[in-house]
Amino acid sequence: MKQLRYGMVGGGPGAFIGDVHRKTIRIDNLALLSAGCFSRDAEKSRSFGKELGLPSERVYTDFAMMAKEEAKRKDGIQFVVCVTPNVSHYEVCKAFLAEGISVVCDKPLTWTIEQSEALVALAKKKDLLFGVTYTYSGYPAVKQMRHMVESGALGAIKFVNGEYPQGWLAAPIDEESKLAPWRMDPKVAGISNCLGDIGSHIENLVATVTGLKIESVCARLDRIVEGRTLDDNASVMVEYKGGAKGLYWSSQIAQGNDNALRIRIYGEKGGLEWSQEDPDHFTFTPNAGPQQKWSRGRDEFCEEAQKYSRIPAGHPEGLFEAFANIYKSFILALGKKLSGEALQSSDIDFPTVEMGLDGVVFINKCVESNDKGSVWVTL
Repeated sequence: MKQLRYGMVGGGPGAFIGDVHRKTIRIDNLALLSAGCFSRDAEKSRSFGKELGLPSERVYTDFAMMAKEEAKRKDGIQFVVCVTPNVSHYEVCKAFLAEGISVVCDKPLTWTIEQSEALVALAKKKDLLFGVTYTYSGYPAVKQMRHMVESGALGAIKFVNGEYPQGWLAAPIDEESKLAPWRMDPKVAGISNCLGDIGSHIENLVATVTGLKIESVCARLDRIVEGRTLDDNASVMVEYKGGAKGLYWSSQIAQGNDNALRIRIYGEKGGLEWSQEDPDHFTFTPNAGPQQKWSRGRDEFCEEAQKYSRIPAGHPEGLFEAFANIYKSFILALGKKLSGEALQSSDIDFPTVEMGLDGVVFINKCVESNDKGSVWVTL
C-alpha cells in the first residue's frame, strides 16, 4: 500500500500528545505528515511546520481553511489527526468531515452528547472512517483478553472492577501552568476533569474487552483539593445490560501512583486481570485449574492479537506501540477503503466514533448522577 497523507490540528511546540501521535504513526511508516495547523499563533504554527519539514503552503493558521484547501488538492491529506484541547474537538472534526476527510481524534470525543451524535451522523453520511485514540485498546494483551471473553473462556460476565489512580494532582497546581487549563478549567476541559480524562479510559477498556453495554450509573465526583472547580477523584457504580455489575475508580490525587490503570473481569468460569503498567502480561484464573500468567511474545495469542506484537517476549512494548497499533489498523482500513475494497468487520479494529460517543454519554451521565446527589441514572 502506498503511504497515505495525513494532517494534524494542534500538537504544536511543547505539546506532549501531538508528538506521541506523530512518532507512533511513523513506527509502521504507513502515513506521511503532509499538512498541519499546529497552533492558534500563526507564527508558531509556521515555524513549527518548517521544523517538521512541511512546505510553507501546507502549514495553515486556521483549521477550517486547512480543511477546505486540502480537500481541493489532488495531493491533499486523506485523514486528519485532531489533538487540540477538548473544547475544540467538535468544530475541528466537523470541519474536516464536511470536506470529505476522514478523522482520528483524541479522547474524549466532544463535550456533549449532542455534539458526538452529530459527528457520528456526519461521518456516516459522508461514508468516512473516524477513529478515537483510546490508547490502551491497542495492546496485544487487551486484544487477546477480548478474544478469550468472546470465545467463552470466562462464561457470562458477572462483575468488573476498573481503576485508574494517578498522583500528579495531589497538591494544588499553579493556575498559570500549561497543565491547568487542560485539566481544571471548565471552559477548556469541559464538565469533568478526572472522570473525563482518565475515567473514560476505564469505560472504553471494559467495553473493548467484555463487549458489555452500560445500562445505568451511580457516580460521586470529588473535588479533594480545595479550590478546584472540577473533579480530581471519581467513584462510579455500574449496572450493565444483562445483569453484570461494575465498580470504577479514577483518581489524580492518589499519591504514589503513576499511571496505574487496571481491570479485573470475573465470570462464571474464571477471571482475567491486566495492568497497564505491565502491559505485556495478564492473568487468567479458571475455576477448574491453576492461575495462568500469559506473556505477549511467548504464549500463543490469537491471530487478531498476535499481528500487533512487534518484538520477542521480554522486550517490553508500551505506550508508543499501543498507539501505533491503533493507527496501523485505522490506516490499513482507510487504505483499503480508498482503493475501493469492501471493509470487513475485522478491519475496524480500532476505537470508532461510536465508541467515542459511548464515552461522552458515560461522562455526561456520571456528572448528571453526581449533580443529582449520586443517584442512579439510566444511559
